[in-house]
Amino acid sequence: MTALVLPVSEPRARFRDLVAAEWCKLWSLRSTGWSLLLAGLAVAAFNVGQAWDHHRYWNAYDEESRVAFVRDGMALWDAFTGNAVMVLMLATAGIGAMAIAGEYSSGSIRTTFAAVPARRSVMGAKVLVTALVLTGFGAVVALGSFWATQAILSAHGAGLPIGHPGAWRVVAASALLAPVSGLVGMALGTLLRNGAAAIVASVVVLLLLPAVTSERRYWSAVLAHLQPRVAWERLLQTGEWPAPFPWTAGGAWLVYGAWALGAALVAVCAVHHRDQ
Repeated sequence: MTALVLPVSEPRARFRDLVAAEWCKLWSLRSTGWSLLLAGLAVAAFNVGQAWDHHRYWNAYDEESRVAFVRDGMALWDAFTGNAVMVLMLATAGIGAMAIAGEYSSGSIRTTFAAVPARRSVMGAKVLVTALVLTGFGAVVALGSFWATQAILSAHGAGLPIGHPGAWRVVAASALLAPVSGLVGMALGTLLRNGAAAIVASVVVLLLLPAVTSERRYWSAVLAHLQPRVAWERLLQTGEWPAPFPWTAGGAWLVYGAWALGAALVAVCAVHHRDQ
């Protein structure tokens, strides 16, 4: 008598299972923790260094400059500096790019898509995990930098509390630049499938394009205002934009949202019809 063998089908992976898998995959890489740690220390060093410079040479400034520094809330510009933003964008874009390009270079992406044919769901989980991790990273770095720099400047009565007008906006804008840059890096990594090429492309898109635009010509100013880096600079301004073509803080938040949403859609949709 022959035993009847019934086919056993694996249950379809739920989205939360994919999120858990991507979470484990990201943190199983030793480079993830080290990259976040070193990037956070570098960002904090630039911010604290500028605040310490103002603290050390405070008495060398004339009375009018010291009064203007306090009156104009210039301490907010020490909370997150331009150099720190450059490091933050480079590091998080690299992490986002390697989150997908690393799988292409190792070939493990074939195993992933063979196990879960729903490629968009896999990429959606990867986008969600990367965005959550980098948002948390950005929040820790931005809040830590704010409190450290304001504590240093408080020795001269120039530090500002977190409740000061515009302070939360500076912290939020600096923190959210991390997931925005990370998603852009992931989108480029998905398209190029090569880590080095994706990082170079991220540098061009996120840092070089804003550098070649100008606020003195209308169309160049429009292109500049579409860049995340320039949107961050607009969000640091507590008053009007000091340039011939002003724009609002609401417009800068929309630029953040558009880049994050567009990059996420590219990362999710670009893998659907392409061979691995």
